[in-house]
Amino acid sequence: MKNIFAIAAASLMLVACSGPKETNPLLVTVDGGQLEGINKDGIRVWMGVPFAAAPVGDLRWCEPQPVEPWDGVRLCDHFGPDPMQPDIFGDMNFLGDGRSEDCLYLNIWAPAEGNDLPVLIYFNGGGLMAGSGSEPRYAGDSLAHHGVISITANYREGIFGFLAHPELTAQSANHTSGNYGILDQVAAIQWVKDNIKAFGGNPDKITIAGESAGSFSVSVLMASPLSRHNIAGAIGSSGAQMKPRLASNLAIEEEKGKKLIESKGFDNIAQLRAIPADSIQTLFFPREMSSVCVDGYLLDKSVDEVFAANEQAQVPLLAGWNSMEGNMAQGIAPKDRNKALSIMKASLGRTFGNNTDRVLDAFQIKTNDDVFGWNMVELSGALFTAFPTWKWCEMHKVSGQPVYRYKYNRARPEMTAAFAGKEAGLAGGVKDKDPNAAEKIETLKGAVHSADIEYAMGNLRTNLVYDWQPEDFAVEQTFMHFYINFVKTGNPNGEGLPEWPVINGAEVAPVMQIDAVSEVKADAQLEKAYQTLDEVF
Repeated sequence: MKNIFAIAAASLMLVACSGPKETNPLLVTVDGGQLEGINKDGIRVWMGVPFAAAPVGDLRWCEPQPVEPWDGVRLCDHFGPDPMQPDIFGDMNFLGDGRSEDCLYLNIWAPAEGNDLPVLIYFNGGGLMAGSGSEPRYAGDSLAHHGVISITANYREGIFGFLAHPELTAQSANHTSGNYGILDQVAAIQWVKDNIKAFGGNPDKITIAGESAGSFSVSVLMASPLSRHNIAGAIGSSGAQMKPRLASNLAIEEEKGKKLIESKGFDNIAQLRAIPADSIQTLFFPREMSSVCVDGYLLDKSVDEVFAANEQAQVPLLAGWNSMEGNMAQGIAPKDRNKALSIMKASLGRTFGNNTDRVLDAFQIKTNDDVFGWNMVELSGALFTAFPTWKWCEMHKVSGQPVYRYKYNRARPEMTAAFAGKEAGLAGGVKDKDPNAAEKIETLKGAVHSADIEYAMGNLRTNLVYDWQPEDFAVEQTFMHFYINFVKTGNPNGEGLPEWPVINGAEVAPVMQIDAVSEVKADAQLEKAYQTLDEVF
């Protein structure tokens, strides 16, 4: 009898041991080893995930290399280091673990459960000189709560990401140099493609997005043979590498890089690699860096040429810009108001020469007063980011893929009392007001460059600078759900949202005007003005 009970007990233990085991949804295996994330307000988060080897030592100014494996479980409970950069745009509010060359990390916000989930990878703005995926305005938790895996990825900035030099090209297995920051983005997309299933994501449903330099990057990534087959959709806000922002070529950028390092007293790359990153950061101001170039590897032809040949990623595109990307009239002193038109003609003449009057007429700027109106704001924005974004949409719509264009109009509210004495920086941070700055003529209020980010990503709550109003949160819900729907389906339309048609085939582009009340409008005069710019450029 005793043996019978013993056998029965053993059998029950065997059944129990062979039953289903609980798995840890925060523990995943990826290239390099195991990662453990954290639970945060009902979603899963992994921060500081390495997607490439640290670009230090001999890997400084080298294409991103495969991630180095690690032993045991890597706890991903905080952001990795931010890219090396000076504070050129004011406080961009980084949450990273300091600043370092060792910066090639990404961050993942995923729903608590689910498989084959759509994925968004967001690349930060900052002029290819500054920024980080740790900035709260890019955080992906709001999108994750709505069924989207949201990712931010760092890339090398400034001198570390965009120095071309003949020695570097000779050392490269791919015979390239200067495009390291964009190649980091390519590597991040490839890592996500290879590993996102472990997080419940669909590797065939990756949308890439970015604002300003991030948007510029998205247009390049759509064109590059290294990345264009790895994406299912693209979102661009305020920027593209389209005319007049044409890519240079490798030989020109190599010569620029050679002269640059010689001007700082260096004879070769080995000498530069031998000094600390902080010293390099001090020696080279980011705006001295090379441009993205046609190198035969990242790009085999200019972005414009790729789109003209319809060789770019054949995916839906959602793109647009803000209502006040710039305002050249603010550079005119109040005492010169009565000669504003002649001042503007002289300034624009350096760009347009004999076509200056033609451009001003196209934007209906004919008097001194017109210089201080919305038409001048439109032209200023076009010359900064809007025209290349318009051209991007125009060139992609002939692909047959749906193109959705927007204009973001919601002006930020006033700053809170805690930020008295501050003013907004160009790339989204805040800085001290300069008491010695010349008086500006400010008569208009609109959505300045980078003002859209927190709204689109559902992150107003993370920005404590502004006194957000109920209307702002309403705009946030509209814009964020346009994003969410587009990432999920390639179409921003959905229940409770205004109908958003494509611009493909339309005589005058129907543009979603995003504001407290969002609606579609077509502006024949403005489209004609942009067509004039296209002809002049």
